[in-house]
Amino acid sequence: MNINLPAFIGIMLVLSLALTIFCFFRASGNSIKALVVILCFVVIQGILGLSNFYTQFDTHPMRFPLLVLPSLLSILVFYLLPRSRKFLDELDPGWLTFLHIIRFPIELVLYWLFLYELVPEIMTFEGRNFDIISGLSAPFIAYWAYIKKKLERKYIIIWNLICLALLLNIVFNAILSAPGPFQQFEFGQPNIGIFYFPFVWLPSVIVPLVLLSHIACLRYHISNKNIKI
Repeated sequence: MNINLPAFIGIMLVLSLALTIFCFFRASGNSIKALVVILCFVVIQGILGLSNFYTQFDTHPMRFPLLVLPSLLSILVFYLLPRSRKFLDELDPGWLTFLHIIRFPIELVLYWLFLYELVPEIMTFEGRNFDIISGLSAPFIAYWAYIKKKLERKYIIIWNLICLALLLNIVFNAILSAPGPFQQFEFGQPNIGIFYFPFVWLPSVIVPLVLLSHIACLRYHISNKNIKI
């Protein structure tokens, strides 16, 4: 890590990343291809983070888009290519739901970054970020929906929609509080923590996988009447 923080904060982020990748890997039916693609993103963004590529806030053009756009464009491609859509439809929604457990430790990481003045308060559960609810509720939804199989499909859809809204809320606040032309608030304590290693993996890998998990689950449950085990 190239910022002066206690090691446990970075370790928590790395463990959360590992758990996210593991859950998605299992959801994909242990697809080696999917794992390789994800690890390529991890390696590339990790190298850029270690080189302080994203911490040059006054460059033109901005470097921030390279932190998020590659993963988001990859998700878009999934919906443009028939083979990719087939891959999404075959993902196990049970493992995709378990994946959201990582949103609890991620909220702790954001809170610790706030204490060290690297992200604004609005990005924490003391501010406008209520995404911790997603992480706390995920194991219960996964248990009752895919282990006990007693949760109705409509409630699974509603939960995914609510948690997707919570995710978009924190993403929206993160973008508008980051240094750059789009910054609208929190000029005194802007969102700069995610531009440093290893926290670059949060917007570049973890958030896109969380987003993709919601999209895949909603696609599955809206188009199918039976819950996949």
